[in-house]
Amino acid sequence: MGKLIISPSPHIHSKDSTRSLMLDVVIALLPAVLVSFVFYGWREILLMAVSIASCLLLEWSITRYLLKKPSTIGDLSAVVTGILLALNVPYTTPWWVLVIGAVVAMGIAKMTFGGLGQNIWNPALVGRVFLLVSFPTYMTTWSQPQGLFGADAVTGPTPLGAVQEGLMSGASVQDIMATQGYDYATLLYANIGGSAGELCALALLAGFVYLCCRRVIKPWITLSIFATVALTALIFWGINPDRFTGPVFNLLTGGLVLGACFMATDYVTSPMSVWGGVIFGVGIGLLTMMIRYFGSYPEGVSFAILIMNSFVPLLNMAFKQKKFGRK
Repeated sequence: MGKLIISPSPHIHSKDSTRSLMLDVVIALLPAVLVSFVFYGWREILLMAVSIASCLLLEWSITRYLLKKPSTIGDLSAVVTGILLALNVPYTTPWWVLVIGAVVAMGIAKMTFGGLGQNIWNPALVGRVFLLVSFPTYMTTWSQPQGLFGADAVTGPTPLGAVQEGLMSGASVQDIMATQGYDYATLLYANIGGSAGELCALALLAGFVYLCCRRVIKPWITLSIFATVALTALIFWGINPDRFTGPVFNLLTGGLVLGACFMATDYVTSPMSVWGGVIFGVGIGLLTMMIRYFGSYPEGVSFAILIMNSFVPLLNMAFKQKKFGRK
């Protein structure tokens, strides 16, 4: 006689599954992945392959031999983590550093808590921050994209790094922008230096629109991050435009678009309610700008998201979803 599964009503059925949702995220990331391949070539392809393979192997091994459970690699969540981890490092990073990042992301940040759905922090960001602290030389050695497959790369700072270095030397923001040749159109479709995921904001935004159209994510977290970053930058920029960068520059540079569209919106590590998500996004935006303007790191998105991940249980307690059937 078969086993009966008893659970309280209502019984809601959906065609969506973890695998279908993760597949949509993979599809949404493809434009950014393809752009990184075009600009950074075979080395970026190798890093992407190593990152994905390492995450899959680690999840399979831990699930089978430590947790003694059926394999979960078929849900594609490890693939998403592998892609995001590879997009969060410079393409010049040695492949073995990616393996270590995968161990931290999968072994510590995800599987230690029991696997998908139980982790507190975004695994890819935990891996990225660990690598930044442990291997700062590899993680901050940027090379400017030089074209399709095989062109020699020229080492140079990211836009955020260039502004920070210029301000420390006494130059104004306007002089730095003019000297470096930065314009907003270039920052939108082809960033200059940085991690692979910072290369093309337009490709990432296209993926975000796809996820919204597929109703995989709700836009309020991402939009609240963008609005907070823009408003904060506008205030400081209005006070002293020689010292602080403007709203458009801060929206298009660094890992803001990648973090806001693909990592802050992670189901497991973000609030469930609308208002909880808005406050979550506002917190990420404020922390990001405070780190950018006043911190020792030119970029602060990863730290901001991980800090706000820690507040998600409190936000879920403070802002509860409507009960099913209630108006």
